[in-house]
Amino acid sequence: MENAIKQARELGRAIQNEDFYKELYAAKDKADADEALQALIALFNQKRVAINNEACKSDRDEEVLHTLNEEMRTVYSQIMSNENMIAYNNAKQNFDTALNRINAIIEQCAEGGDPDTADFDPSCTHDCSTCGRCH
Repeated sequence: MENAIKQARELGRAIQNEDFYKELYAAKDKADADEALQALIALFNQKRVAINNEACKSDRDEEVLHTLNEEMRTVYSQIMSNENMIAYNNAKQNFDTALNRINAIIEQCAEGGDPDTADFDPSCTHDCSTCGRCH
């Protein structure tokens, strides 16, 4: 088992040297440093807390809830249209895709698959009754 652990650590180092990893953390750093974006995120969280507080009241005001929800949606839209958030989300999607592929290869090999041909199939549901291609 020690060899597999050593190889897992090597894989961890290899992942950290890949562009998809570096791009994600560069995008995260830019998003974290974007004061306007961080202010919008803080405002979004404030709206969310205000909605929760109003919803928990026994005499909650549906009009206030509606207004707060609309305000929160507007702030969310502003967050998601921020160029640094867009870059982060794109980098995160690329990172997740790469990690899904790596994990699929490891899982298939752990289940006896051929390490040279194991790969990620995004259409696989892991429910063999739906297709039977895996085995």
